[in-house]
Amino acid sequence: MIATEGIEDEEKWLAEGIAAIQHNAFYMSRALDSDNLREALKYSALLLSELRTSRLSPHKYYELYMRAFDELRKLEMFFREEDRHGCSVIDLYELVQHAGNILPRLYLLCTVGSVYIKSKEAPAKDILKDLVEMCRGVQHPTRGLFLRSYLAQISRDKLPDLGSEYEGEGDTVMDAVDFVLQNFTEMNKLWVRMQHHGPVRLKEKLEKERSELRDLVGKNLHVLSQIEGVDLEMFKDVVLPRVLEQVVNCKDEIAQYYLMDCIIHVFPDEYHLQTLETLLGACPQLQPAVDVKTVLSRLMERLSNYADSSPEVLPDFLQVEAFTKLSSAIGKVIDAQIDMPVVGAISLYVSLLTFTLRVHPDRLDYVDQVLGACVKKLSGKAKLEDSKATKQVVALLSAPLEKYTDIVTVLTLSNYPRVMDHLDTGTNKIMAKIIIESIMKNDTSVSTADKVEVLFELIKGLIKDLDGTATDELDEEDFKEEQNSVARLIHMLYNDEPEEMLKIICTVRKHIMAGGPKRLTFTVPPLVFSALKLVRRLQGQDGDMAGEEVPATPKKIFQLMNETIEALSSVPSSELALRLYLQCAEAANDCDLEPIAYEFFTQAFVLYEEEVADSKAQVTAIHLIIGTLQKMTVFGVENRDTLTHKATGYSAKLLKKPDQCRAVYACSHLFWVDDQDGIKDGERVLLCLKRSLRIANAAQQQANVTRGSSGPVTLFVEILNKYLYFFEKGNPQITPGAIQSLIELIKTEMQSDATTPDSASDAFFTSTLRYVQFQRQKGGLMGEKYNPIKV
Repeated sequence: MIATEGIEDEEKWLAEGIAAIQHNAFYMSRALDSDNLREALKYSALLLSELRTSRLSPHKYYELYMRAFDELRKLEMFFREEDRHGCSVIDLYELVQHAGNILPRLYLLCTVGSVYIKSKEAPAKDILKDLVEMCRGVQHPTRGLFLRSYLAQISRDKLPDLGSEYEGEGDTVMDAVDFVLQNFTEMNKLWVRMQHHGPVRLKEKLEKERSELRDLVGKNLHVLSQIEGVDLEMFKDVVLPRVLEQVVNCKDEIAQYYLMDCIIHVFPDEYHLQTLETLLGACPQLQPAVDVKTVLSRLMERLSNYADSSPEVLPDFLQVEAFTKLSSAIGKVIDAQIDMPVVGAISLYVSLLTFTLRVHPDRLDYVDQVLGACVKKLSGKAKLEDSKATKQVVALLSAPLEKYTDIVTVLTLSNYPRVMDHLDTGTNKIMAKIIIESIMKNDTSVSTADKVEVLFELIKGLIKDLDGTATDELDEEDFKEEQNSVARLIHMLYNDEPEEMLKIICTVRKHIMAGGPKRLTFTVPPLVFSALKLVRRLQGQDGDMAGEEVPATPKKIFQLMNETIEALSSVPSSELALRLYLQCAEAANDCDLEPIAYEFFTQAFVLYEEEVADSKAQVTAIHLIIGTLQKMTVFGVENRDTLTHKATGYSAKLLKKPDQCRAVYACSHLFWVDDQDGIKDGERVLLCLKRSLRIANAAQQQANVTRGSSGPVTLFVEILNKYLYFFEKGNPQITPGAIQSLIELIKTEMQSDATTPDSASDAFFTSTLRYVQFQRQKGGLMGEKYNPIKV
């Protein structure tokens, strides 16, 4: 085999070989120019003798071969011109067989054989058969491969093909096929034997060298694919079986992988489709180390592209049962290669699924069958920990999402969630986010409770803790992002039918309630608002219908929401729960359901009393309560009085005086509502304003003690504005005299030495006085009303 003395030695030997070829080529050319056949044959044999070397690697040998090949082209041209050398082609064919060494002899024989075939003085098939048999005389792998490669090169345009000038009596396409197949078989044997020509310790180097020569063997298959007469029938009955027989019998993993790949790439798609069973039948017979998954993946990719480019052939795929055959072959390969890693098996299913989605997108049963096969492969195993295998499973699950864009289609696949169950917690979450992103991107509405049930099972990794993973272990930002995506998803669940929509809400509620308090702050609000949307659609129904199947009614939904919000009642979600109670109260008001609205307000007050402890949170909460209560029209006198009494009471108990003052004067609006004729209690409005004045006064005295607080003066100006508001609204209890007194009080306070000057308060007061002045000068009824007030 090839010597291993080193790269420098090899370069030296190559240079010596090239020099010898050039030397002899010079004398050969001189002989050709002088039409001296004997000398031409002598020097051509000498230059070809350089190809007998065993010192060069295949790469370097190729360089030497190409030098000799170029010279043989000149010699062939000379052989064609009989008048120059004076020897018939038949005699010449006999003459070159007298060369001393077998390798030069066979190169010369092939060269003359090319001219002999072209002369048509003998049947092409006889000469080709003679040449292919004679080449058996060289059994050295490298030298034999290049010799046969030369034979293939000079004969490829002289085969008795259909419509070829060499097709004649007795010469048929079958002869051409036999010749190429025989040359291919012998070349493959030589190629496989290369692995044994060298020390075992250099196995890796030998395999690399072998790989460099693979195209020499593969060119035979390319020639076969170019023969016009090789139609589907001949390919099915002769070519493919004989090629596959050689592939399987050689029992060499490098050869098997390359040749299978070569078969897939050189022959037409239509032939592969019609001979699928034969080709796939060879796969389980290949050596265990052969990368069959890549071979099959490339075959499926090729067939998929064929279907894409020629939609008219799709019925053929069904007729030959392509999916069934591919699925069966993959199963056999996985069963045959018991040591195949999980990632290899899954990647095969990914390729099969890609094929199915491209060729049979309407066959959801096929898609589910692929997923089911994957589940079977993964069953009995722990959660996937191999990152490559996990990546393949994500690819498998993502493919239907990308193809159908409509998650509802994917939700009909029974094996989809079963595949997801084999993912580790982290990847399960990633896949859940991909599903939600698909829904958002495609604006998909999931419209039945059954589909929602399946969907929430798929994304359960985001909804509750899996495998003991606590929410505390998650990065805060990641956790928020996850839960916000779930919240957005809830808004995508919709059905026009109220009953089905209520089922959807109940299904979502069942799932999110298992998520723990930290998740509920994200997931309960969108559920509540989704329910309130349904309530708005159902306004006017009383919900008192009897029977087992009670239809969707506001009353029923409110009851459900009350129980749901209750889960948020503890700190730190109490403020959120309070807001949601008030939202529900407002919706109950619009549905004219007084007891329910009152219940929600009661719940809000209970939360305020028991859970809202922070002073700032209390201020925000009490203003929300007051604002919501002001808009309520459903309450009778008794209920309204109870609630307003509580609101004013809590307002006066806030921690800081300024907060008390502002909350109390805000309560004045509870007793005078413009669009509600029944609520215009001027006396109680005045009581609220006077009470807020007293609190402001107390705050002023407190500030005088500490010095430096200008807040109370601002409070007086704010109260003045409330006086003016109710004065304009026609509250008889608010008189010009009361306003005048308040203005004078503010002026006195602002001029007091105890008050720290404050530009904002000054500007606010000045602006208020300017407004009063403007109203006086405007004239009309309002002008007359403001006229007694002196600014």
